Amino acid sequence: MSGDDDVNAAFLAAYDAVLERWPVRVEPIDLPSAYGTTRVNACGPADGPPLVLLHGGGATAAVWFANVAELARRHRVYAVDRIGEPGRSVRGERPVRTVPGLLDWLDGVLDGLGIGAAALCGHSYGGWIALTYALHAPGRVRRLVLLDPTQCFGGFRPGYLMRALPSLLRPTASRARAFLAWETGGVEADPAWLRLYGLAAEFPDAHVVIGKRPGPGPLRHLATPALVLLAGRGRAHDPHRIAAAAARALPHAETAVLPGLSHHAMPWHGAAEIDARALAFLDGATGTNRPA
Repeated sequence: MSGDDDVNAAFLAAYDAVLERWPVRVEPIDLPSAYGTTRVNACGPADGPPLVLLHGGGATAAVWFANVAELARRHRVYAVDRIGEPGRSVRGERPVRTVPGLLDWLDGVLDGLGIGAAALCGHSYGGWIALTYALHAPGRVRRLVLLDPTQCFGGFRPGYLMRALPSLLRPTASRARAFLAWETGGVEADPAWLRLYGLAAEFPDAHVVIGKRPGPGPLRHLATPALVLLAGRGRAHDPHRIAAAAARALPHAETAVLPGLSHHAMPWHGAAEIDARALAFLDGATGTNRPA
């Protein structure tokens, strides 16, 4: 067995260990396409309104372990492993290399699940994908929940990027965990997920599609209702500036800054408040202020 095979086997074992701890029954769904096979972890009532979860970079679909019990009470939840990134999705002969390819892949995921339109919830980079997809196919997105989204309404803090640079240039499990501890201020993480997060940094040949920040014109014309929840002590960007920018950019946005939460500890840290706000919004009855 090669070194990459060893890393992959350890990663998959850690992934399954986290998924086994989900407090709901999970139905794994594999969707074939020209891009490969996409793994979707489904849970909740089959006739519930569909809610698609898009994880942050390197976090995998397993990261929703603290959220799914509440989210899946009334919704049919689909936690997606993005193809080409750490997870149980498997790349095919046509890798996703561009933003149009990424959006086409997500079109195919919804088609494969038999979903005409769904609510999308994305964290960090997953928030950028959710917002970009809503601009691409507004008729397929009923509501947007964006959890500390990056590159949507503002850029990164320079200090954050400098601190992240070693992990980006030479990713290792120890560097990934050290960066997580720095950004979260040492918030205690679930040990099984922390192991998975470190191994995800060493996932062989991972590829993330990088795109531009959405322009103000398209955002102003987006009619999709959106909830933007920012991490009050996150180090990725200034949460209050991002909240104000989101409120200006999106005509149907509600924003809130959640004290005590950091960027990389979402969505599992503060899950009760995140879930309560998200579910109230999805049900059309939020009490969130606009702007924060």
